[in-house]
Amino acid sequence: MGRKTTVEERIAVVEYVTKDKHSYSEAATHFQVSYQQARSWVLKAHERGYESLVDNRGHHKKQAELTDLDKANLRIRELESQLKDKELYEAFIKKFQELRHKG
Repeated sequence: MGRKTTVEERIAVVEYVTKDKHSYSEAATHFQVSYQQARSWVLKAHERGYESLVDNRGHHKKQAELTDLDKANLRIRELESQLKDKELYEAFIKKFQELRHKG
């Protein structure tokens, strides 16, 4: 039932629940979002205000804005990912060789 929403729609959901005294279920049905999402938006808005309803996922610093520490952390994350990929590949090869040896 979930779908992409704008900040204005999220605010409308919050106001529908808080000002108009509707339940999370009613808001979810009315705005075609999930119950959990409607509840989450209302709780976020009560705790941290409407600014917390802005979706910041995918917004990263530009390369010029990165500090040396940020760059090092990104490199560490990249290397950890490569190491995990290598370990998975080696485990696959080992299992493949075992199965080939049995057959």
